[in-house]
Amino acid sequence: MTKRIKTDLCVIGAGSAGLSVAAGAAQMGADVVLIEGHKMGGDCLNYGCIPSKALIASAKHAHAGINNQPYGVADVWPAVDYAAAKDHVQRVVDTIAPVDSQERFEGLGCTVIRENARFISDTEVQAGDTIITARRFVVATGSSPLVPPIDGLDGVTVHTNETIFDLRERPDHLLVIGGGPIGMEMAQAHRRLGCKVTVIEGAKAMGKDDPELAAVVLDNLRAEGVEIIEDAKAERVSGDEGQITVHTSQGDFTGSHLLMAVGRKVNVDRLDLEKGRVKYDRGGLKVDANLRSVTNKRVYAAGDVAGGLQFTHVAGYHGGQLVRSLMFGLPAKARTDHIPWVTYTDPELAQVGLTEAQARKKHGAALTVVRSEFEHNDRANTELKTKGLIKVMVVKGKPVGASIAGHMAGELIAMWSMAIANGLKMTAISNTVLPYPTYNEINKRAAGAYFTPKLFESDTVKMVVGLVQRWLP
Repeated sequence: MTKRIKTDLCVIGAGSAGLSVAAGAAQMGADVVLIEGHKMGGDCLNYGCIPSKALIASAKHAHAGINNQPYGVADVWPAVDYAAAKDHVQRVVDTIAPVDSQERFEGLGCTVIRENARFISDTEVQAGDTIITARRFVVATGSSPLVPPIDGLDGVTVHTNETIFDLRERPDHLLVIGGGPIGMEMAQAHRRLGCKVTVIEGAKAMGKDDPELAAVVLDNLRAEGVEIIEDAKAERVSGDEGQITVHTSQGDFTGSHLLMAVGRKVNVDRLDLEKGRVKYDRGGLKVDANLRSVTNKRVYAAGDVAGGLQFTHVAGYHGGQLVRSLMFGLPAKARTDHIPWVTYTDPELAQVGLTEAQARKKHGAALTVVRSEFEHNDRANTELKTKGLIKVMVVKGKPVGASIAGHMAGELIAMWSMAIANGLKMTAISNTVLPYPTYNEINKRAAGAYFTPKLFESDTVKMVVGLVQRWLP
């Protein structure tokens, strides 16, 4: 028998975006139905951010003792238990899972339905045997790994981020198709855990990042033994279990396992969006600056399916914006200029706002680019973490972008994210007193580099200082 529910808000998808909206709305007194057809917590908890960073942590410990000698300690070659590393990954997921659980959200007052949802009209969705009529809908169904139609792919086992963490037997030779963040993170992690690794990239590895900073990361990965083949489009795959060959324009590459990491596709196929009068394309729902559907004003989108940057923190940001809009009727336009992202290789690569190339194209002669090398930071020298660079793009005294490659770049980018989000000037960074010695002084040194020509290379300043010195008692 079909059941019917009327509610204030129906959220479809229990990943970062959907959970943020549901938790905020329910705690503020709205009647909320939360629908999830797969795992609570979505991709981030189960297949993405959490398991990948846990595996990277295991790999970092495996690698830690290999270069001990410069510190006065004997090198130690690790005995890696690949299955035990995967146990660590699962323990981390299990530790965090209760925060995203059905029980927690029911405790917050949400009605949670564990079925796939589909629109049956512009005011209703159906999930299993339940029809939900809502004043507002939030579609937050996220994205899934993209597996392109490469000839022969259906004849071999293809891993994605949704299956690689379940693999218990260590690959002898992992082939990775895709040289973006996911591909490079998993390549380095598996290399450090004892696998031979070849990355096959159809264009340039880490091609969306500043090439000068990407080179810092790629040089280190190659030094660790990761083979990176660029400009090698995968044309065909052949072989069978344990002996897979990827045929490319740059030659053939054979390994024991294959990981596909070429990008993601938004999850819209099962939603019957046409019946909900919701316009979309392969990039996601068509929404305005308020994340509201351009064709059905009852429907909003959040996270990957909103068609923008595909990051967990963006999904959470969208959730916060929508709670503000849906609960209080306040304008809540989503912006992107202050959104940071990080590739968690070693060294890390972080970006917020415009890259140097983007800033030059947009601002031309008004742009100033300031730099600071990690080798000039005292803390980096004490820990021998001196390979790295920060670039800050500045227009009229305000940062419009920052790019960092180096140790803890993901932590260092936070200062620039805050500055850009709040419209702060470079003086806000240069005036900040930081504890010594810390890596954050790299940020302050970059801010100081912006003022150096104005203070120390200006004839006017020197003339004024000269006059003041003669006049002072």
